[in-house]
Amino acid sequence: MYFFAPSLFISIVPDTHLSGLQGTGMRVLCVAEKPSIAKSISQILSGGQYTTRSSPVNFIKNYDFNYPQTRAQFTVTCVAGHLMSHDFTDTHRKWNSCEPFTLFEAPVVSFVAPDKKGIERNLISEAKKAQELMIWTDCDREGENIGAEIASICRKAKPGITVKRARFSAIIAQQIHHAAQHPVALDMAQSAAVEARTLLDLRTGAAFTRMQTLALQSRLDQVKDVVSYGPCQFPTLGFVVSRYNQVKSFVPETFHYIYLALEPKSPKVKQDTPFTWRRGHLFEFDVAFAIYADVMSRNEQAVVTKVTKKNTKKWKPLPLTTVELQKAGSRLLKLAPKKILDIAEKLYQQGFLSYPRTETDQYDPQFDFMSLIDKQTADGGWGDFARSLQQGGFSSPRRGKNNDQAHPPIHPTAHAGNLVGDEKRVYEFIARRFLACCSKDAVGHETTVDIVYGGEEFYASGLIVLERNYLEVYPYDKWASKEVPNFNQGERFIPSVCELRDGQTTKPSLLTEADLVGLMDKNGIGTDATIAQHIETILERGYVIARMEGATKYLVPSTLGIGLIDGYNEIGFDRSLSKPQLRRETERNMVQVCQGAKTKHEMIAEGIEQYKEMFIKAKRDFNKVVSVRC
Repeated sequence: MYFFAPSLFISIVPDTHLSGLQGTGMRVLCVAEKPSIAKSISQILSGGQYTTRSSPVNFIKNYDFNYPQTRAQFTVTCVAGHLMSHDFTDTHRKWNSCEPFTLFEAPVVSFVAPDKKGIERNLISEAKKAQELMIWTDCDREGENIGAEIASICRKAKPGITVKRARFSAIIAQQIHHAAQHPVALDMAQSAAVEARTLLDLRTGAAFTRMQTLALQSRLDQVKDVVSYGPCQFPTLGFVVSRYNQVKSFVPETFHYIYLALEPKSPKVKQDTPFTWRRGHLFEFDVAFAIYADVMSRNEQAVVTKVTKKNTKKWKPLPLTTVELQKAGSRLLKLAPKKILDIAEKLYQQGFLSYPRTETDQYDPQFDFMSLIDKQTADGGWGDFARSLQQGGFSSPRRGKNNDQAHPPIHPTAHAGNLVGDEKRVYEFIARRFLACCSKDAVGHETTVDIVYGGEEFYASGLIVLERNYLEVYPYDKWASKEVPNFNQGERFIPSVCELRDGQTTKPSLLTEADLVGLMDKNGIGTDATIAQHIETILERGYVIARMEGATKYLVPSTLGIGLIDGYNEIGFDRSLSKPQLRRETERNMVQVCQGAKTKHEMIAEGIEQYKEMFIKAKRDFNKVVSVRC
């Protein structure tokens, strides 16, 4: 069940109204991560019967209502992302106040960001009236850390306040009520892992940024701006530069192959049947020519040695993860990964999608598919297909290899019939993907004809699609029939064409955003939720330029980007700053902290020692970076 603002009973009341709420239970302060989530939670839990109060921040409201299911009085409010900032003290904050190397050990202070002071005042004021704090931030590592920040502020106002955590994956009534009635403990290990990464990134980023900026500005007049370093940003840039260098250094090679074809057996068939040489192709012309000459000198007929007929399938797609959403959206919808995630996040907040940040590509065995499929029957584009799933076409989704134990794969939670533009396109892709996952694999019949001609082996393949199944609703996959004439084993024929042809190897293409997302995911650079932001960062900072070729966006490194990566590679680190190994270790260490196998302080100390060693070498040999940059 969904509740929308036009149908609600809402009143704006002064703060004193809170004491007028009926109920004998405790007062619970619920804090969401965003204003839209706070309002949606209030609408669902109150059944639309809530009052609204203003807060010290214009865009944040406080919602009050009774929640009889737990005999409690709820106040729902929110933050706007992270409350806390981290920085060096005055002795190290200014660029010329110290040697960059000292930043690895310099004191760091944590404080509420100036633009979040109003949010802090609101939390303190509301916490004083509550016996229990219930965290409603996004259910991921970052959400746990934001939850810990909220808890810290509220405990300053009321040290004895009980802290609970609501767990949910979609803004739908069933999940929100369950979360409110069955809260769990805040996962402080996940929060500690995020804090460790934040502090490590601050120290390493500041030290390397100051060092390389000051060094380049003192040697090169054209360098005026900050030349920033980031432990995720540089490996991301490294992938782009590496592919660019491969493209630039590519030298095509000529290869040779025997092309064999047979004219149509029937007037109804208009195309020749080509046969592929089992050897593929050869780079040595003399060898290829000698084989071809031997084939032609035999003056033999081709002989069909085997005809293989078998049923085959085209597998339906796996359930949708965040990384796959970004890759597919970039490749198929031509949208930047960050834009895709922003749209998915908005649709999640509106109650149309499940939580869009997940690594899970397998559904729980108890997952309720049919109720969600039923919601899609209302759609004019794929409603008939959804009904066919209800009438016997359903097949359990494939199970992938990943399960983050936090959220299910991305799926639609409600029908969205009034979307337009890119929001409509993203929702349609996710809805069609979900229905395709719940359908059956496409079924076909494949025929392979093996022949021998002049002592060489060739083959031809054909396909007849028998049942399209999931392809009916998922136009993003292609699987077309390709007919091959009927042949019988032992049959002989004279090929209509037998030629020695040439071809050339093709250079690799520059990276697309979809390619880069895949490389980052494979190498552990960033998380499913931060990959898009890292790509956005290297574009914004001018290290990479987007180049459109037709409808495809390719990523080209700038002169500065190439100079930095090639320069650091010249230094010859065991683990280069432009390679993914260091960041991959950081991500693995975060997992260990989450699992309790390592403490936050151990993770920070180990990381600092690694980067210190690299900093010393980078500063000593930085002339190599300058020489490449020039």
